[in-house]
Amino acid sequence: MAKLTVGLPQGTRDFGPDVVRKRNYILSTIRTVFELYGFQPLETPAMENLDTLMGKYGEEGDKLIFKILNNGLDNPGKEKQVRDDFEKVLQGKNNKGITERALKYDLTIPFARYVAMNHGQLTFPFKRYQVQPVWRADRPQKGRYREFYQCDADVVGSNSLLNEVELAIIYAAVFSKLGIAVEIKINSRKVLTALAEVCGGADKMTDITVAIDKLDKIGLEKVKEELAQRGLTAAQVTIIEKYLSIAGTNEDKLAQVKQLLEKNDAGKKGIEEIEYLCSQVKTQGLQLSIDFTLARGLNYYTGIIFEVKANNVRMGSIGGGGRYDDLTGLFGVPNIPGVGISFGVDRIYDVMEELQLFPEEVHIGTQVLFFNLGDVESKVAFGLLQQLREKGIRGELYHENSKFDKQFKYAEKKNIPYVVILGEEEVKATTVKIKNIKTGEQQTLSQNQLTSFSFI
Repeated sequence: MAKLTVGLPQGTRDFGPDVVRKRNYILSTIRTVFELYGFQPLETPAMENLDTLMGKYGEEGDKLIFKILNNGLDNPGKEKQVRDDFEKVLQGKNNKGITERALKYDLTIPFARYVAMNHGQLTFPFKRYQVQPVWRADRPQKGRYREFYQCDADVVGSNSLLNEVELAIIYAAVFSKLGIAVEIKINSRKVLTALAEVCGGADKMTDITVAIDKLDKIGLEKVKEELAQRGLTAAQVTIIEKYLSIAGTNEDKLAQVKQLLEKNDAGKKGIEEIEYLCSQVKTQGLQLSIDFTLARGLNYYTGIIFEVKANNVRMGSIGGGGRYDDLTGLFGVPNIPGVGISFGVDRIYDVMEELQLFPEEVHIGTQVLFFNLGDVESKVAFGLLQQLREKGIRGELYHENSKFDKQFKYAEKKNIPYVVILGEEEVKATTVKIKNIKTGEQQTLSQNQLTSFSFI
């Protein structure tokens, strides 16, 4: 029999207990802050109808959608039709004979679909958070996976910029609690719309933003080449180069962009919104970084956009989002504005690992191990263990009567901080010995005192 080759699909990972514990620490921190600001939990299916997703993420994003083959493709009576359908798919066309569904690319479009389907029952503004995996047919690399978790918070049914203010503060609060020093960057798609209009028309918007979004990866010269390839004239490329060269403090950048774009109505409005947001969060001690090169290549953004970068780490963005004023209009329900942010949980994990930011207690699962020293002793030990579990103390009884050394090694390998020793003498005296594995300190308590002992 051939030897089975065991492996994982490229761009996916297993998570062992230690990793899951750390990931849960991140997610719990984020959820706690979301709840403080009035957000409610929501979940949507792993797959969506292909029509729901296609055309929502721009030319580049659509290429990364994982499509799912229909059931029943092995039907003998449909072999020729299936072959013909596959040929169309290989030509880059979508074909319902082959695929009608896809794994979700992000959480925002499925959320918009949910709101469109349920808007009659929702109380607006509706504030939701969502923590689920998403899938992208991307090239795996450091910090970039094909299956990864997103953690989103969105507000729909409100045009108020107070929502952007709170979302910026949520970013700052979460990363402060996690101990990650970050830069929160902002821009406005209205400013980018103004740039497109100055360069010949709003129809240039997608060409410009897709190229600008690659600036960090390919550099200015390559961006200029791509813009030229997309049909922009030398004069238009020069305007964009001047825009991308804006630098200095927030005040310097605003002065330069006003000179370039403020005569345009969209540009004026976008600049006003950026100034308002920076001013409001500054009263809460938060400094945002205006970055006019920030584009976020998703077509549905219409106003303020966010991106978060971790300081002192070579890593892509660990958060991003923005305003989308008519996303539900894509599903036949217009005029429901929204704004949202997303946390890149997998990248946040990588940053915290690299900077060693996880607190020591995150590594602890079981808090106390009862040694198994015989049938009578283990029966008493199990009763005491159950009392501790009722108090919320996480504990185990070693599974068999073994030598002290073996049971100690088990506790050490599992990072269990305390062991309880209950031998024949302790059973007779109704006492226990408690040992701190890390310090080696040992003390004797009555069994009645055990439930009041601090295992932290």
